Amino acid sequence: MATPVISAFLDGRHVSRPELRRFEKRDPATDALIAEVEESDTALVDEAVQAALRAARGVAAAASADQRADWLLKIAGAIRRRFDAFVDAEVRDTGKPLSMVRSVEIPRAIATFETFAELLRTHRDDVVVTALPEGRRAVNMTTRLPHGVVAIICPWNFPLVLAVWKIAPALACGNAVVVKPSEETPSSVALLARVIEEIELPKGLFNVVYGFGQDSAGALLAAHPGVNALTFTGETRTGEAIMAAAARGVRPVSLELGGKNAAIVFGSADLDAAIEGSARSAFLNSGQVCFGTERLYVHRPLFERFVDGLSARAAALRMGDPLDPGTTMGPLISRRHRDKVLRACAVARDEGATVHTGGQAPAMAGRLAEGAWMAPTIWTGLDESSTIVRHEVFGPCCHIAPFDDEEEAVHLANDSEYGLAAALWSRDHAQALRVSARLRAGVVWVNAWGIRDLRTPFGGLGRSGIGREGGPASLDFYSQQRNVCSLV
Repeated sequence: MATPVISAFLDGRHVSRPELRRFEKRDPATDALIAEVEESDTALVDEAVQAALRAARGVAAAASADQRADWLLKIAGAIRRRFDAFVDAEVRDTGKPLSMVRSVEIPRAIATFETFAELLRTHRDDVVVTALPEGRRAVNMTTRLPHGVVAIICPWNFPLVLAVWKIAPALACGNAVVVKPSEETPSSVALLARVIEEIELPKGLFNVVYGFGQDSAGALLAAHPGVNALTFTGETRTGEAIMAAAARGVRPVSLELGGKNAAIVFGSADLDAAIEGSARSAFLNSGQVCFGTERLYVHRPLFERFVDGLSARAAALRMGDPLDPGTTMGPLISRRHRDKVLRACAVARDEGATVHTGGQAPAMAGRLAEGAWMAPTIWTGLDESSTIVRHEVFGPCCHIAPFDDEEEAVHLANDSEYGLAAALWSRDHAQALRVSARLRAGVVWVNAWGIRDLRTPFGGLGRSGIGREGGPASLDFYSQQRNVCSLV
């Protein structure tokens, strides 16, 4: 069987050109070749932006809010009809367990389009009446204008979910988009382009280019003068480069970047619930979650029991074929990323860490032997100034340290250049409210982790990013407010 070729989608059609360089996409569970991807060059990126510009000035500008909501619902319905195909694309690209993709990720993508369609239909512009000295009045109406063309540069850890998290509100606000998925995970966005072609969404509203970041499609897209706003989820270093590119032309950016997220387990916590929640926050998606927990601080009287309990939960995770219903943990995204996580494990050992479980790549059998597998890893004993405690690993790894009082716990949790997410576990309601108000993070979970309502704002502080998306916050980013003042 011939290897599938993934090519750019622009102005309502797929564009394949023999002169374009191709790169390989491999299954992270087996390292088998699953697709070849055409890397979009300067000319193709420009064509995509020009197509988006025409749509932004034409069909998008003319469409009513109800029409735009209808577009989103048509996309949601198309994904629902091709549900199994989207599941297959996501599992093959990421190696995630089938159950996770079927129960969470594809339903979440569908819900995102439906949520923003509903938000679009229920949103109301503000009206303020101003009393004037001469007894007359002025009516001020706040309306919204789209930016025009929005560049969407996506990560690989939740490829479809995090792409549509940006695509849906951008289209809802009347923009056209050019999407660049990660080179590691092109398949689900490529399938989205197929279904958008099938439902005959107006040409140029949705465009896709493929490639890498530096010196490739990502950098070309960020620097293109026809792009009016940029949004990116990924590592901080890349976010800094995109922010620098956006400064040319003074274009707005929304950046959701890295994290070195902390969790605090207080003495009053439900220990079993804290262990279960922390296992999810440290090891879900093999630790490849931007708001996952890599630093755990546990009240000293609970420390040993917590370490033993979390180690037991880690050992119980079952790595295996992503299509096996019994598999609970998949591989890392690539062998290259697995090697990066293994280097972090070597650094942890050199810095004096005690390894309670993991720390190595497990031996897998048969067709899984060449996959990007990494055992869940728990460390203790590192100093707070150590490399591992300070820098993001982005793998199934966490460090656990004890604390003696609330003040120390808050200080330890906040002692980071990052500020994306935090969690705390306490049955003392007053303490939970008090500490959550002091944690320096864009989102704080209390006695929970990972709950995300699409209508609430999400984003980070410090090196974790700039801006907020979600619900009305997304409308604020993907459109520009305009005041219209009329004398009456």
